[in-house]
Amino acid sequence: MPIRTSYSTANTIKPGQLSRIDRFRLTGWAFAAPGMTTLAIVLGFPVVYAIMLAFSSYTLLAPHMAPFTGLENIISVLSDEAFWSAAWLTIRYSVLTVSGEFIIGLGIALMLNRVVKMRPVYFALLTIPMAMSPVSVALIWRMLLQPNLGIVNHMLQSAGLPALDWLGNPTLAFWTMAGIDIWQQVSFVVLILAAGLAALPKDPYEAAEIDGARRWQQFWYITLPMLRPVSAIAVVIQLINELRTYDLPYILTRGGPGSATEVLSFFAYRRAFLGLTINEGAAAALMLLLIVLIMSVIFFAMLERRRQ
Repeated sequence: MPIRTSYSTANTIKPGQLSRIDRFRLTGWAFAAPGMTTLAIVLGFPVVYAIMLAFSSYTLLAPHMAPFTGLENIISVLSDEAFWSAAWLTIRYSVLTVSGEFIIGLGIALMLNRVVKMRPVYFALLTIPMAMSPVSVALIWRMLLQPNLGIVNHMLQSAGLPALDWLGNPTLAFWTMAGIDIWQQVSFVVLILAAGLAALPKDPYEAAEIDGARRWQQFWYITLPMLRPVSAIAVVIQLINELRTYDLPYILTRGGPGSATEVLSFFAYRRAFLGLTINEGAAAALMLLLIVLIMSVIFFAMLERRRQ
C-alpha cells in the first residue's frame, strides 16, 4: 500500500517565490499606498512647513525663512502672559464642553436605546446640528442672541425677564459659546454612544435581573464598564476638536469681550496675521499641537490603567 507524504506549504515554495500570505500583504499595501501617500502629503507638508516657520524669521513684512532663529519664537510666545491665559481658557473650555457633551449625549443615547418606534426619525433630527458647519451655526446663533433684535431676548422680555448681553458680557460670553458648542457637537456623541449601547450583549442584563439588580445598579456596574472603550473614543475625538476650536470664537466674539473667549487657536491667528508675525503664530500653533498630544496621551494612559 503506497505511503502518502504530506509537505508543508513552506517546503513547496520555490526560491524567489512569495507565499500566499506575503502576496496578500503586498496586495494590501499596494491598495493602501495611494491613499496613505496622499494623506501624508496633505497632512505632512503643512505640519512640516509650520514647524519650519516656528523656527524661522518669517513675517509678513519680511517673508523669508532665513535666518533660522532656533527657539527664539517659542520663547517669545511662552513669555507672553496672553498665551498662558489663552491656554488655560482653552483647557477649561475643552473640559467643560466635552463633559457637557458626554453627559447629555449619554442621557439621550440611553433614552433612544429604549425607543422602538420612529427611532430613525429621531436619529435624523439629531444629525441636523452636526451636519451644519460651525460658521453657519455661529452666524445663526449670533443673530438669535443679538441684544436688541434677537429672538432670545425678545422671548425673555415677553416672559417678564430682563434682556441679557449674551456675547458682550465677559463671563456670559464664555458660557454662551460653550453652550452653542455643546448644542452642535452633542449629536456626534449621541450617535457613537447609541451605536455602542446597541452592540452590548443582553446576557449580563438578564442575569442581573434574575439576581435582583436595580436599573441604576445595572447601569453603573454593567453598562458603564462595557461602554468604556466606546466612550473613550468619543471623548478623545471631541477633546481634540474642542482644543483646536476656532470658528465659534472668531464668528461670535472675535475673542472678546477683551480676552474672555480668546482660545489658543485664535491667539495663534491674532499673533500671525494681526501681529504680522507668522513665525510666532506658527510657534503658538505648535504649542497647541503639543498640548493636544499630551492630553490625548494622558487620557489614554489613564484609561489603560483603569482597564488593567
